[in-house]
Amino acid sequence: MPVRIHLTDDDLANIRLAQAPDPMWEALLSMHMLQTTTGSAVFGAWRRTVCHQLSLDVGQLLRLAPPLGYSADFLTPAAGADGLDAGIDAVLSTPRRRLRGDLAELSRTGRPLPLRARQLADGDKETVTYLAGTLRRYFATALAPWWPRIRSRFDAERSVHGRYLVDGGLGSLLGSLHPGLLWHRPVLEVTGLGADRDVHLDGRGLLVLPSYFCWRKPTLLKDPALPCVVVYPMTHETALGDREPEARSLNALLGRTRAVILESLAARGVTTTELAHGTGVSLATASHHVGVLRKAGLVSSCKVHTVTPLGRALLDGRTGQDLTLRHVTRRLPTPPATPRADASPGPWSHGRR
Repeated sequence: MPVRIHLTDDDLANIRLAQAPDPMWEALLSMHMLQTTTGSAVFGAWRRTVCHQLSLDVGQLLRLAPPLGYSADFLTPAAGADGLDAGIDAVLSTPRRRLRGDLAELSRTGRPLPLRARQLADGDKETVTYLAGTLRRYFATALAPWWPRIRSRFDAERSVHGRYLVDGGLGSLLGSLHPGLLWHRPVLEVTGLGADRDVHLDGRGLLVLPSYFCWRKPTLLKDPALPCVVVYPMTHETALGDREPEARSLNALLGRTRAVILESLAARGVTTTELAHGTGVSLATASHHVGVLRKAGLVSSCKVHTVTPLGRALLDGRTGQDLTLRHVTRRLPTPPATPRADASPGPWSHGRR
C-alpha cells in the first residue's frame, strides 16, 4: 500500500535536496529508535548511553513520538531546515489548531498522551514553552555529542545523490534514493508506510531529506496540507554507538561540554548565543567554556568563535602530540564530574492524562 505523490511540471522544477541534516527530524526519528531494539548493530551502544543520561521528563516527550504509527506532525516543522533554533521557535509558534489536531490524531491510536495534554492542545503558553525546552534538552543529550558525525555522513550522502542529479537528471535521482521510493513519472510512490493514499502537490514542490535515524523505510508527514518532505534512510558505514576512543579521550581531557563545544566550532564559526542554542547550554555556560578554551589556545574569537589550528589538531587526533597535550593540559582546569541531570519539576510533572 503506497503513498502516491503526484508531481506537476512545477513540482518537478521545484524538487530540492536538503542542504543539511534537519535537527527536528533527527530528534523525532531518534526518539523512535530510542523506544525500540531495532538497528542494534548501528544504534545499540548509542541507545544505552543516551538512556542512561536522559532526564526524567523526556518520558512525556516520547509520548508524542511513539515508535510505530503516527507521531505529532508539529514536532517536525519546515523551519527545522534552518537549524535547531528555528525549529524550536516554530514549535513555540505552533497554532492551536495544529496542536489540537495532532493530539486528537494521537489519541485515536489508543496510546497514552502526555500529562496535561489538554493544556497543550489549548496552546497553554507554559506547557508549550516547557515542551520546547524539553526538546532542546533532548537534543543536547541525545544528538549534540554525535552531531559532527551525523553531519559528516549527511554530507557524504548528499554528495553522492548530487552527482546523480547532475549526471542523470531528476528521474535518476529519485530512482536512486532508496528501494522504498519508486519513481514512475510523474508519480513518486512511498512504500512501507501501511497507508494507501494520494498526495497532490499542485506546484508546492518537494524536499528530499536523507536522515541518519530514519530506519529501513522512508517516511513523510501525514497531513498532506503541510510542506511535503520525503525522509529516507541514509546508509550507515559504522555504528553510531559510543563515541570513538579519540572522542572519549577528548571528553576526559576537556570535559564533555567543552569537547562538544570544540567539535561544534570545528564545523563553522558561531556567536556565543548560537553556540548556546546549538549545544543546549545557557548563554553564561557557553561563554565560560569558550573563555576556558580560548585561554588554552584552542579557540579564537573575533565576533564569532572559531577553532584554532591547535584545536583542530586536537580534534583530528594527529600524532606527535605529546607537546600539544602537555600544552593544553597545563592551561585547562580539571573538569568536574558531571552528574546525571534529572529535570526539575515542570508542568508535565502533575495533572491528569
